[in-house]
Amino acid sequence: MYRSYFRCIRGCPGEYSLYDVIYTCPHCGGLLEVAHDVDALGNRSAAGWMNLFERRAGATQWPYGSGVWRYKEWVVSDLEDDNIVSTFEGNTNLFHARRLGQEIGVPDLWVKQSGNSHTGSFKDLGMTVLVSVVKQMIAMGKPIKAVAAASTGDTSAALAAYGAAAGIPTVVFLPRGKVSQAQLIQPIANGAIVLALDTDFDGCMRIVKEVTRDQSIYLANSMNSLRIEGQKTVGIEVVQQFDWETPDWFIIPVGNLGNISALGKGLLLMKKLGLIDKLPRLAAAQAAHANPFYLSWKKNFSEKVTVKARPTLASAIQIGDPVSYEKAVKTLREFEGVVAQATEAELAEASAQADLNGLYTCPHTGVALAVLKKLVARGVIQSHERVVVISTAHGLKFTQFKMRYHMRELEGVDSRLANQPIYLPADVDAVKRALDEKLGSIEHLR
Repeated sequence: MYRSYFRCIRGCPGEYSLYDVIYTCPHCGGLLEVAHDVDALGNRSAAGWMNLFERRAGATQWPYGSGVWRYKEWVVSDLEDDNIVSTFEGNTNLFHARRLGQEIGVPDLWVKQSGNSHTGSFKDLGMTVLVSVVKQMIAMGKPIKAVAAASTGDTSAALAAYGAAAGIPTVVFLPRGKVSQAQLIQPIANGAIVLALDTDFDGCMRIVKEVTRDQSIYLANSMNSLRIEGQKTVGIEVVQQFDWETPDWFIIPVGNLGNISALGKGLLLMKKLGLIDKLPRLAAAQAAHANPFYLSWKKNFSEKVTVKARPTLASAIQIGDPVSYEKAVKTLREFEGVVAQATEAELAEASAQADLNGLYTCPHTGVALAVLKKLVARGVIQSHERVVVISTAHGLKFTQFKMRYHMRELEGVDSRLANQPIYLPADVDAVKRALDEKLGSIEHLR
């Protein structure tokens, strides 16, 4: 039997059950992390783990067809299968963005389409773990009556869907007017209690932390380390998709900093257990309007910088006081990571460029791609290296962003790749003239 438990990320003494309501260290107040008995996991060879995970990939045997629960022993090993709440999350495709990579200067470019998941974002990876543990806690007699989270959109959608699938009430705290309509309707449709507050995400986070002092309302934000255990599987899955070869770089958009911490955690576990022999480098991508981690990095992490996040097209990462700062700093140092930022114009143009090469990106992926372009131009990333961009959400959640780009309605954005519909009479000659004109100047889109 493999064992996992909570412990303090700062090294304070003590181990805590995953089935207790605890989010921070009782000694120092720092965040917790889920620890695993690596010695016990090491009793199976690296080849043995690879063979097991290959057999489970796409399997119909519950719950191993999930891209998270395929790695169950590395996530929460003692969770009863009957309490697992899964939509077969994960298993998302790697898009070989060859044409886009050639334009940027890194032909071996891949985009991990984490948005091709049940609720349209990577948050499904973490929520399957958290809600499954809550379901087991309730089965054990814990008096939990609801699960709650502050959100910039995607967390609320994932929590509401998994809570509905489990039959567990959910409460979501959203900054009023700061999430897309597509994101707002998801928790509404799944029956969550939706509280739209006159504040930003950081204000919602402060309130949900107060509300969840009542232990009958369980906290589902990424300061709860259970989410990290699911999200860490994205890097493991990418390496498995590359036939167990490690890419040179991962580029990931960051806001609350849980996802980059999770990515690093999964890759480190692979290296400890011998499945890979080198670590990739990581690049954290921030919107310039919400860039506290970038500013901290510029100070060599000598202090945690917080900001009042300004409105950004990349609304899901509009966060000025990231919860998982300490974890992310540790991860960046372990992976020789870098941090860079993208302006509103840069992220919008990068997103449009990706779409013209067959993707359909969210604005947060636009941040990552804009940062990739900068790192290639600076020589930080070399043209021969294999690069994976983590696309965190589906572009369909951000239809208005894309419409406004192509209608040239985004303030401060030139929309140089705008592609507008042509309105014509139902006349063949008019159509032919329009096609001659457009096909003769198609290079304006390239």
